[in-house]
Amino acid sequence: MPLLALGLNHQTAPLALRERVALDAGQLPAALAGLGAVPGVEEAAVLSTCNRTEVYAQVAEGREGAVAEWLARHHGLAPEALGDYLYEHRDEDAVRHLFRVATGLDSLVLGEPQILGQVKEAWQAARSQQRLRTPLDRLFQQSFQVAKRVRTDTRIGAHPVSVAYAAVRLARQVFSELDRATVLLVGAGDTIELAARHLVDAKAKRLLVANRTLEHAQTLASRHGGYALPLSELERHLPEADIVITATASREPVLRRAAVQAALKARKHRPIFMLDLAVPRDIEASVAELPDVYLYTVDDLEQVIEENRASRREAAEQAQAIIDLQVEHFMAWWRAQGRQDALRTLRSRGEAAREEALARAREQLAAGKPAEEVLALLAHQLTNKLLHGPSAALRQAALDGDLDLLRAASRLYDDRDDAQPAP
Repeated sequence: MPLLALGLNHQTAPLALRERVALDAGQLPAALAGLGAVPGVEEAAVLSTCNRTEVYAQVAEGREGAVAEWLARHHGLAPEALGDYLYEHRDEDAVRHLFRVATGLDSLVLGEPQILGQVKEAWQAARSQQRLRTPLDRLFQQSFQVAKRVRTDTRIGAHPVSVAYAAVRLARQVFSELDRATVLLVGAGDTIELAARHLVDAKAKRLLVANRTLEHAQTLASRHGGYALPLSELERHLPEADIVITATASREPVLRRAAVQAALKARKHRPIFMLDLAVPRDIEASVAELPDVYLYTVDDLEQVIEENRASRREAAEQAQAIIDLQVEHFMAWWRAQGRQDALRTLRSRGEAAREEALARAREQLAAGKPAEEVLALLAHQLTNKLLHGPSAALRQAALDGDLDLLRAASRLYDDRDDAQPAP
């Protein structure tokens, strides 16, 4: 059964489409249940971040297209709406893709570390829903080991590069005097935490942290000398902010155009720099049309981080060499599993034939037939049962000229292998 990696990301799909297919943690159980119910999908995991939504699955031969159909259907889209934006990797290429994702080589910011935690969360979600079997479970666990080795053996993580870092760097380019700026952070997750650290390092004058759960905002604000507020007070404090950075898991915008217009009026139209790092977006798209607002999204970070990419390319080449070796190791294990499956099937069929023949023999003995006659019949029936399938296949191979199968059979039944060691 093929291994499959299918999805779309920041390289293949626009933000508007990525936010349509994004899944938050609360939506994953239902998505995994629906995916697991698709005929032919043996096991599956779903990875969804601000820059990608991907399905990793083992599927029955010929059922690969069912995953793409499910992805479109689950989000209320026609299959053709996703067709031009999807990528699909199979078997060895699927393994390599997951290893590249886990190590940050496929990220918007090359080598960024946050993606590994998100891959682990996708694995844990699939495990908790009992959607993983041995092949995919082992693949995810090996991806964690690969990522750790890449971090240890290369300098891909030597510099503080992340989406949050790129965001603060862009803020410094647009608003050069951060030591005079009030920054409003909306959210309290890892991205906002990293942004807060970089802002403190950049000597930002004042930090406000707004979050739906006030306790989380207070925890983050206390670590960085900021002021916490509940999300319900966001609009009231918005006029104070020179810079706004958002990264929540909300399915709907937390800042609407009307609220930003009111804030600009209260600020007497002093400009606001706004950076929306969320997918789906936290800030209503039409806010970009307002004068005195500079609104950027994650897709706008591409130019900002190009310099960071250049500094990490050498390390990325070293990381790719590690990944290629580990792909070979996983594929060797997977192929061995396939061979063991064939052996298990052969043994299972042989044992079933034996049990069936023994059951008949016991019935005949119970009916009073002579033991010698029953034993002769048992041997005859068992021999016929065990050799019928292989004999038919070899006869057909001889007719078809299938020399590979004939040679393999000859090796299996080589007389030299019949010799038994002396006791």
